[in-house]
Amino acid sequence: MTENSHENTQSGAAHETADRDNTDQDVTDRDSTDQDVTDRDSTDRDSTDRDVTDRDTADRADGAADVSTSTPNETGEAAIPELVIISGMSGAGRSTAAKCLEDLGWFVVDNLPPALIPTMVELGARSQGNVARIAVVVDVRGRRFFDNLRDSLADLEAKHVTRRIVFLESSDDALVRRFESVRRPHPLQGDGRIVDGIAAERDLLRELRGDADLVIDTSSLNVHELRAKMDAQFAGESEPELRATVMSFGYKYGLPVDADLVVDCRFLPNPHWVPELRPFTGVNEEVSDYVFDQPGAKEFLNQYTELLQLIAAGYRREGKRYVTIAVGCTGGKHRSVAMSEKLSARLAAEGVETVLVHRDMGRE
Repeated sequence: MTENSHENTQSGAAHETADRDNTDQDVTDRDSTDQDVTDRDSTDRDSTDRDVTDRDTADRADGAADVSTSTPNETGEAAIPELVIISGMSGAGRSTAAKCLEDLGWFVVDNLPPALIPTMVELGARSQGNVARIAVVVDVRGRRFFDNLRDSLADLEAKHVTRRIVFLESSDDALVRRFESVRRPHPLQGDGRIVDGIAAERDLLRELRGDADLVIDTSSLNVHELRAKMDAQFAGESEPELRATVMSFGYKYGLPVDADLVVDCRFLPNPHWVPELRPFTGVNEEVSDYVFDQPGAKEFLNQYTELLQLIAAGYRREGKRYVTIAVGCTGGKHRSVAMSEKLSARLAAEGVETVLVHRDMGRE
């Protein structure tokens, strides 16, 4: 009895030990399985993270390549505008040079502090091509701001901005005569004489003059000759264009105050006295046909157009870029309107940029 109990006890203990071993083995297996799952999850996450990182890096690299290799048209980014810096002696013609460039289509900024020039160029680059050429007038009127010019030029060079410096020069005698003729002091003369201000300005501008791409001596030039020199440098091969405004008007409402040339059409019969034409204007074909069927109307149009060609050539030589031609009749409704329509079409056909205005049509 005692032996059987001892055997049973040993057998139970053996089974209990085996069960514990099996349980421990199961736990160990589960731990191993969990570890495998954890390792696989970690490996998968690491692999996924690396894939995402690699794709992000590749996308950034592709984007960088696109920006660096694309043309302005492909990215929509406007090109850096062309830049001209106008400087020189006070009284030497800076304003005339600036107005000449403005007439040639440049965006002109007068007396801009030099430190703002790079900012101006950046704004021009963002204009989507609307501001392709910028001219900046820089001079000693800026006083302490003028000292920043050297830094601004270095900044422009670092950004690969193409710039040209135009320096207006003149002799001391010519500058003194010009200041005395307008009875204004030199900006740097202070309590001294005009020649003292000129000497101080020459000293300040000496280095800039040495860097200039174009130096124009205006000592013996008049305004028209200076404009011709600027045109020769910046107008290109084409002749500077002339812009004409053809304006019909009625004499009973007064002459246009801005007219350069006045044409009087009252030598032609007035359609106002033709009942069936009275309600219409010179824009209507019936009125236009009536006007140009009158003796001398077509001959006048042909000969006046030839005269304008001669005048336009002279205007260009003298640097005049704008002309207003006023064409009048009694009320500004019939004859002047019809003649203005034909005349503006003739000028446009000759290559003159023309604007047509009927000032008094519709006032009755």
